[in-house]
Amino acid sequence: MTAIATTQVPDAISSVHTDLFIDGEWVPAAAGDRFDVLNPATGEVLAQVADADATDARRALETAAAHQAEWAATSPRNRSEILYRAYELIMNRVDEIASVMTAEMGKPLAEAKGEVAYGAEFFRWFAEEAVRIGGDHTTTGDGGTRIVVSRQPVGPCILITPWNFPLAMGTRKIGPAVAAGCTMVLKPAELTPLTTLLLADILVEAGLPAGVLNVVTTTDPSTVVTEWMDSGLARKVSFTGSTEVGKTLLRQAAGTVMRTSMELGGNAPFIVCADADISRAVDGLMLAKMRNTGQACTAANRIFVHRSVIDEFTEQFTAKMAALKVGDGAADGTQVGPLVEPKAVAKVASLVDDAVSKGASVACGGEAPEGPGFFYPPTVLTGVGLEADLVRNEIFGPVAAIIPFGDADNPLDPAADDEVISLANDTPWGLVAYFFSQDVDRCARLSTALEAGMVGVNTGIVSNPAAPFGGVKESGLGREGGRVGIEEFLDMKYTATPIRR
Repeated sequence: MTAIATTQVPDAISSVHTDLFIDGEWVPAAAGDRFDVLNPATGEVLAQVADADATDARRALETAAAHQAEWAATSPRNRSEILYRAYELIMNRVDEIASVMTAEMGKPLAEAKGEVAYGAEFFRWFAEEAVRIGGDHTTTGDGGTRIVVSRQPVGPCILITPWNFPLAMGTRKIGPAVAAGCTMVLKPAELTPLTTLLLADILVEAGLPAGVLNVVTTTDPSTVVTEWMDSGLARKVSFTGSTEVGKTLLRQAAGTVMRTSMELGGNAPFIVCADADISRAVDGLMLAKMRNTGQACTAANRIFVHRSVIDEFTEQFTAKMAALKVGDGAADGTQVGPLVEPKAVAKVASLVDDAVSKGASVACGGEAPEGPGFFYPPTVLTGVGLEADLVRNEIFGPVAAIIPFGDADNPLDPAADDEVISLANDTPWGLVAYFFSQDVDRCARLSTALEAGMVGVNTGIVSNPAAPFGGVKESGLGREGGRVGIEEFLDMKYTATPIRR
């Protein structure tokens, strides 16, 4: 595999504001510092972005707090129309946004365009939810008191987004916050800030008032976020990222008893049962494993295949993986882009080397290429043992680890279900699980028994704005999207009024 290098910065990059966005204005960092944003396909600098410190962080949060009461008082219809206009503006600029995303993150343009449509849908979804915030009205059992239950915005929110889905992770948090009437400070990942800055500009065009959304870019996230968490001004934090960082934020949130939403790490099992439709399962794994070059918390990490079908499955899957075209995401025909940074390549290579040293075999890929960019080829490992590091850790790359289970000579043995359920649940994480089976009873049993917040049955894709996204165990708290997504940004208030007779 040879990386396809580019030397031209996309035209769309030149129009992106690269300062901090505070109180409706683009302002430089207080200290005047800036940092480089790189193209992972080439290693070249795309832009220099303002590098905020604690002073900038404090100013942004104070701005959000100052605008909270006024924003909360706006009508649900007004907030809904802003989100819907933003949805339309995004959909009218798909090519531009996708170009920026591919340049800074690396995913193929076709996939970036898909993320733009997916991300925009969160704004449309929550535009509809904004006018449906409900409550309750009843009386006490003795008939003496009227009970009114209402929902009000929780208050200023801290939003922290990851680098792997720079548009969708922003819209998934901003959408419900706007719909609920919350002001925000948002810190995008330093590796991919440009898409978020472009999104902020689109929201301004859609009519979002100054101070409602404030975007702070930084290479010192600990200082910036700690300033916010310790301030006493913020009332909620919504974070997508690693479990380690999520635990730190939870400890900090305890200081002011802050509301939290945590979408953390995953270690997704992908189960191919003896009765699975093999072709369908292969196609499902291609989606579950290779979306975003494997750089997704929902990516299939441990692939359990029944021994009675493992040879057929592995042959079909390996052929598809080996045929993928790797290169610059902006180049025609690219199916697999680069990883986001050199550290990601080193991590994936280390996990592969460890698995091979413990008995796994490389069916395809397995070696990073020379040349520019941060590439690692689609890789299939067979005969992976449970002692391999990649069984216990997120791979976050284009490596598929195939692990056998069950008795090849007895495919109908129900003990295989017990075995694979135990293997799948043997992890501290529980974000998503996938399985393929044509047996109705088995589908029902596995769906119930798998310890995950989301389960894909005969599908490799579970993410949808209409569904509640989130995990159990150390994969997080709360849900984003779906009907419950807006509830994460609302407080419940009960008002008691005596009834006079």
